[in-house]
Amino acid sequence: MDCQFKTFEKLLNTHNVNYNKRQEFFGFYNLTMGRKYNLTMPEIHSELNDEFCRITGITDIYLDEKRISNEVALDLYDELKPEVLISSDPFNMALRLSIAGNIMDYGVAADFDIHKTINKVLNTDFAIDHSILLKQKIQQARKIVYLGDNAGEIVFDKMLIELMIHPNVTFVVRGSAVLNDATREDASSVGMEVVADVIDNGSKVPSTVLSTCSPEFLKNYNEADLIISKGQGNFEGLMDENDPRIFFLLTVKCDVVAERIGVEKGSFVVFNKTV
Repeated sequence: MDCQFKTFEKLLNTHNVNYNKRQEFFGFYNLTMGRKYNLTMPEIHSELNDEFCRITGITDIYLDEKRISNEVALDLYDELKPEVLISSDPFNMALRLSIAGNIMDYGVAADFDIHKTINKVLNTDFAIDHSILLKQKIQQARKIVYLGDNAGEIVFDKMLIELMIHPNVTFVVRGSAVLNDATREDASSVGMEVVADVIDNGSKVPSTVLSTCSPEFLKNYNEADLIISKGQGNFEGLMDENDPRIFFLLTVKCDVVAERIGVEKGSFVVFNKTV
C-alpha cells in the first residue's frame, strides 16, 4: 500500500493536479484499497491508473519519462555491449545488466540512479542465484517467452536476449499504457523486433495476471518451455503460480516483495520457485 500511495502522490504533484481533483482521486483510492483483498496489487494499480487518467485527462502518464528512459538505455547499450562481449562470462554480465535495468521504474522511485545500480549489480552477489539453472533451461528450451516490464529496462533485456543466442524468443509488453511499463511502441523504438517476436499481453494491468490476458498471449505462454519474468509487477502477478517454467529476474524495490521472497530490499534476484 505504501508503494501505491507514494506513486500516485508523486504523479499528482508532477502533473500539478488541483485540490478538487486530488480529493476526488484519493476518495477513489481509499475505496479501492478497501477492496484490496479481492484483487491482486497489480489489478488495484490498474484501477487506480485508469481513474487517474480519467480525472486528469492524461492517457499516458509517463510518456516523456519512457521516451527518456529508452534513450538513456540505448546510449548505455552502445557503451556496455562491447564490454559484455569481451567479458569472461558474457551471459552472466548481460543477465546482471538486465536486472540492473529493472531499477528504471518511475512507478516506484523517480530518483533512481542507473549508473550506480549497474556498478552495484556487477560487483554484488545475487541474494538468490538460480542463474546456472536458467542458462541450462535456455539451452534446452524450444520456445522462450520473455515477459518485459519497464521502458528503458527493455534495452537491457534486448542485450540479454542477444546473448541467449536462441532462435525462438517471444518478448511480451503490456496491452496498453500503464505506469512506465513498456508497450509495443517502446519495443519498436529500441529495436526489440530484431532479436525476438514481439507481442502484447492484451491487458492494461501493470503485470502478468493471466486471467486478464489475451488468447494470443495465453497461447504463446502455454506453448513455452521457459518463461522469463522481469520485474516486481510480473512477480506480483505470477508469484502464486507453481510453475517450474518461470524464472523471476528483478531488483527488489518494495518491502512487501522483499518479505515475500525472503531477501532484503535492494537485493538482486534470479529465482525459480522449484529450486
